[in-house]
Amino acid sequence: MSRSAQSMPWWKTAAIYQIYPKSFCDSGAKGIGDLQGIISKLDYLLKLGIDAIWLTPIYQSPMIDNGYDIADYYAINPDFGTMQDFEQLLKEAHRRGIRIIMDIVVNHTSTEHAWFQSALGDRSSPYRDYYIWHKPVNGGVPNNWQSKFGGSAWELDEATGEYYLHLFAKQQADLNWENPQVREEVKKVIRFWAEKGVDGFRLDVINLISKQQDFADDETGDGRRFYTDGPRVHEYLQEISRDVFQRYGSVTVGEMSSTTLEHCQQYSALDGRELSMVFNFHHLKVDYPNGEKWTNAPFDFLQLKQIFNHWQTGLNGKGWGALFWCNHDQPRIVSRLANDQQYRVESAKMLAATIHLMQGTPYIYQGEEIGMTNPRFTSIKQYRDVESINIHQLMMQQGLPESEMLAILAQKSRDNSRTPMQWDASRHAGFTRGEPWIDLASNYSDINAQAALEDPHSVFYFYRRLLSLRKKVKVITDGDYTDLLPDHKEIFAYQRRNQKQVLICLNNYYGHEAECELPELPLDDALYLLGNYSGIELQRVLAHQVLRPYETRIILIESPL
Repeated sequence: MSRSAQSMPWWKTAAIYQIYPKSFCDSGAKGIGDLQGIISKLDYLLKLGIDAIWLTPIYQSPMIDNGYDIADYYAINPDFGTMQDFEQLLKEAHRRGIRIIMDIVVNHTSTEHAWFQSALGDRSSPYRDYYIWHKPVNGGVPNNWQSKFGGSAWELDEATGEYYLHLFAKQQADLNWENPQVREEVKKVIRFWAEKGVDGFRLDVINLISKQQDFADDETGDGRRFYTDGPRVHEYLQEISRDVFQRYGSVTVGEMSSTTLEHCQQYSALDGRELSMVFNFHHLKVDYPNGEKWTNAPFDFLQLKQIFNHWQTGLNGKGWGALFWCNHDQPRIVSRLANDQQYRVESAKMLAATIHLMQGTPYIYQGEEIGMTNPRFTSIKQYRDVESINIHQLMMQQGLPESEMLAILAQKSRDNSRTPMQWDASRHAGFTRGEPWIDLASNYSDINAQAALEDPHSVFYFYRRLLSLRKKVKVITDGDYTDLLPDHKEIFAYQRRNQKQVLICLNNYYGHEAECELPELPLDDALYLLGNYSGIELQRVLAHQVLRPYETRIILIESPL
């Protein structure tokens, strides 16, 4: 890029912190996190060095799908607080220079939303066409599309004899984006929050909003090819962006389900006509052998590198990606891809370096910055996630031993990331004065924010240094990406390069020493910027590198050309 860092959008050098409010901090004794709890921890986030907070949904909701089933876009869920609490959060965050990004779900609403309640059972309702209805075919569902939560994607409205579409739970009815009134309602919702001062929006499964209108059977799959990156999706996003997002200067990140690089280049194109950046999940399926999530299989390391290379090179100069390991739906990454015991600290730092020095905007999920681990629940009674409970039932029917089922859930359940944030070593880790809605990880007395803040070598301070580097070292933002060792079975080594700098990130993904050779570069001018073993920054950079277990080394060469 020829533009200076000063003229870049703020989010290209920023880091964003994801908060799952239910598990972040309870200001009282309810056992559920709330907005006042978030306000109480803003100084902690300021110390970390993040630029913005992404809040998962806090709207009025029956919470069938953790708030992604919205019943009222204009109201705060009373479990989290009041609109006054939210306005105070905005004010206090902005006072500290922290922006707020809201999660918004406009592919579907809760079936408890007033629009759907009016449409249900009444073909003449003005809101009937806000949703997608079809008559039965051969006495049954309109087509064979499957819900992403299992079963048919259609549910019968017995009063009218017609079916409505739900790509997710039956309590999440898909909106009909073909109806211009729906699009106007979406714009109205976004304007409401933007007028309050919200700085941006994370758009849930936004690439599913346009469906092929013949609603044909899928003879080869579950129907997703007929609604993923659909025929009018780019048109719709350009309309919403032009009419709302661009007028408010909102940053926008689209969550893309089962998408392609080509579509993401268009969604996040540098002309800014659609979205600022995109999430994709391909790199988090490297431990799904043959696409199967519910196994304890090791991850495919070479595939992981290939996927990052594909997206880093494909978006460079064409679009912008969101960089992340963790969120509220994914297990803790240090437990998933590395070592959460002997080498927990080294592993957490190495994984952070891998992501944060790529091109894109990094997202940190609550607790990731202190190296929180999967909780290792020992009973199905400890789980709250509907998906996990359903899978346990299915595995029981298949005759799997209980120990094997629990081992799989301990590795893959969404609840692994939903255990309460570990603030200190006191009762319930300082999360609540009451009984938490879900059990904590038992290691909170050792792994907590207070301990991290008191240890200058903690994972927390490593993250802080990475965030600082992103603002100081320009090649991280604008450099090209090259996978230096695509076939190395232990080391993930990549290079970032612009006309003035070369940055090399070396990462050993295993619990033993690993060796590699650096490419031919002027190493006399090279220096170690950062590492996760003490003393590395004082050493001379050599072509032959021997990395210790889970070691990361970050090398910078100025003026290489």
